Amino acid sequence: EVQLVESGGGLVQTGGSLRLSCAASGFTLDEYAIGWFRQAPGKEREGLSCISSSDDFTYYADSVQGRFTISIDNAKNTVYLQMSSLKPEDTAVYYCAAYEGDWYPLLDVASYHYWGQGTQVTVSS
Repeated sequence: EVQLVESGGGLVQTGGSLRLSCAASGFTLDEYAIGWFRQAPGKEREGLSCISSSDDFTYYADSVQGRFTISIDNAKNTVYLQMSSLKPEDTAVYYCAAYEGDWYPLLDVASYHYWGQGTQVTVSS
């Protein structure tokens, strides 16, 4: 069974940092592309970043470029999202997602087939 489990969310002050983890099970990441998304209350789910497992290609949305860094540890079958310079508008539930196949810089929800349950990130002002 394909599973993605996010962790690392929490409460942080403006300007602080958090590192989210996305642990994959039931499949190995080397045939999948992984993305990070977030959804704030009343808003649509927003694509933030994606990474290819095999070649370490990465792509970022403008909203997080320069503040967030995506990385992968294939030995641990885990993808990370290092978030820094956090702002109150970064408050949301953060999800990781995966699709099987060639990597493209895709941040649209419809392209991803597997989703984690999400982890809450709250940035206080």
